[in-house]
Amino acid sequence: MPSMPSTAVKAKAAAALGITALLLVVPAQSASAATASAPDTHVATTAALADIDYTTWRQDVAAVTAQARPYLKQRAENAKAGEKQAIVLDIDNSSLETDFHPFWELPTPAIPEIRELVREADARGTAVFFVTARPGIIQSLTEWNLKEVGYPVDGLYVRSLPDLFTGVGAYKTAKRAEIEAKGYTIVANIGNNTTDLEGGHAERTFKLPDYGGKLS
Repeated sequence: MPSMPSTAVKAKAAAALGITALLLVVPAQSASAATASAPDTHVATTAALADIDYTTWRQDVAAVTAQARPYLKQRAENAKAGEKQAIVLDIDNSSLETDFHPFWELPTPAIPEIRELVREADARGTAVFFVTARPGIIQSLTEWNLKEVGYPVDGLYVRSLPDLFTGVGAYKTAKRAEIEAKGYTIVANIGNNTTDLEGGHAERTFKLPDYGGKLS
């Protein structure tokens, strides 16, 4: 079990993840009111302000996982001799409920349907890689978050400083190519934005909802 980051580390990471969100989602209320009770995690969020209903989103995610599940099972059962299969996932609103949860509360919850799908794949021997546009400064906390909420993690790719000068789609394509260079066959690539999925280097892609770019 990975050790839990210190309060200072978590606070720094939360700030890096959510300074923009803070300007958008903190309710206009007094300090005493803000501390009187915990915020409603499905109201004081970026997704709520974009008029995205949490229940509808979960249903839409479930529809995608229903398509991916039989494919992943069949693909694993028909693996070639010696083939190392892998799946690649985006993180924000693809693996974690980022825009549906206050950024200052850690860990950010897993998306239950995706976590179940990933655990099933892992149990069949499929490696699990995460490729995110999150900056390298929060790599350790991101890995802790993923593991803390129940994801198996065989590899995590974050953006280094040079990657910031590359488009997100090109960066993610390059990281999938790196995974393939390690001898893996990427049987599925799962994400909620087109930049998560474009560029090839995956047998199949599964697009989760982003509602026209309203979800990060």
